[in-house]
Amino acid sequence: MRGMNRPSLVILAALILGCAVDCIDASAQQYPTKPIRAIVGFVPGGATDIMARQLGQKLSESLGQQVIVDNRPGGSGIIAATLAKEAPADGYTIFFGTISTLATNVATIGKLSYDPLKDYAPITLTAATPYFVVVHPAVPAGSLKEFIALARAKPGQLNFASSGTGGGAHLAMEMFRVMAGLNMVHIPYKGAAQATAEVLAGQIQMTFSQPAVMLPHAKAGKLKVLAVTSRKRLASWADAPPIAEAGVPGYEAASWQGVLAPAKTPRAIIDRLHAEIVKALHSAEIERRLVAEGSEIGGISPEDFGRHIKTEIAKWQRVVKEANIKVE
Repeated sequence: MRGMNRPSLVILAALILGCAVDCIDASAQQYPTKPIRAIVGFVPGGATDIMARQLGQKLSESLGQQVIVDNRPGGSGIIAATLAKEAPADGYTIFFGTISTLATNVATIGKLSYDPLKDYAPITLTAATPYFVVVHPAVPAGSLKEFIALARAKPGQLNFASSGTGGGAHLAMEMFRVMAGLNMVHIPYKGAAQATAEVLAGQIQMTFSQPAVMLPHAKAGKLKVLAVTSRKRLASWADAPPIAEAGVPGYEAASWQGVLAPAKTPRAIIDRLHAEIVKALHSAEIERRLVAEGSEIGGISPEDFGRHIKTEIAKWQRVVKEANIKVE
């Protein structure tokens, strides 16, 4: 500006910046003033959708504005992740990310349209759910150690099913296979339901699946649970030891999901959403469901969730390399 000296320009810039900060603070204090969109990258009825709808209902009550779940399935969650990345960073779009959209996609897909570490503001991890290691009853193994011995005695002769190449369950199985030194054949299917059906029919010997899916079949004697991928036993099936205790020291894996917002969403809004989500996670109905499923309830800080995503990306990139999985 002509005629203004340097000190005057500095003062003017500080005033403008202060005004902008005050405007952001005022907006955050009034937040929310309209409905919030919750983007989910999977079809209705799945684990992520159920979480989004349950949390959405609780957030609608606590925030005084409706949270509308927007299902955008397809492309291993890439469609939804890209949509969330491109949304305005104003707190009116949140994204329910998962182990696949935020970690395994990075490890298995060469060129992603988004960067999980740069394009989002983490809010919190909502839940982490381990997998059960299950086999058909005809498989002559009553424990994980016996199964490992069987697989080593029959290299390339035993199959394991997954809900799809590159997904969390597939990579968890590959990590188990590599750490246990096994030569097994991966058979991918189009979804967990199909993979489970093939194991139930005895066409496939083994799979990894979440407790909520496998427990009814295990209780009916249609499948054998040999181990769990978590650090500790689950109350829902206490006879299943952690893989790390049952023959593969250091092993741990889980499916997980969490809530994020577009990058540069104001910190005050992130903190408000974090507080309300944590409160909702510990509501009686959501906590009861997660515990029954064998899930670990989340609620960690935004910073810890960001570190978790970074650690998971590095972990699954290492597994993909060691298991020689082809990157798309």
